[in-house]
Amino acid sequence: MDKIRTFFEANGFEVISRISEKFGVRASKLRLLFIYLSFITLGGIFAIYLVGAFFLWVKDCFFIKRPSVFDL
Repeated sequence: MDKIRTFFEANGFEVISRISEKFGVRASKLRLLFIYLSFITLGGIFAIYLVGAFFLWVKDCFFIKRPSVFDL
């Protein structure tokens, strides 16, 4: 168990700092970019949900459900 933990500590942590060293960017700017991208991704999904709900509401306004013959 200790070997697994040390492996993940050596390879899993400091990912952003390693990427920033590779591209020559400051780590704080890259962290901020990842935070903004995560908010944009979640916000985009929520916006798609709201647009879909709006179009379903508009569809219900135009297409009125009429009672069927069997409901009489």
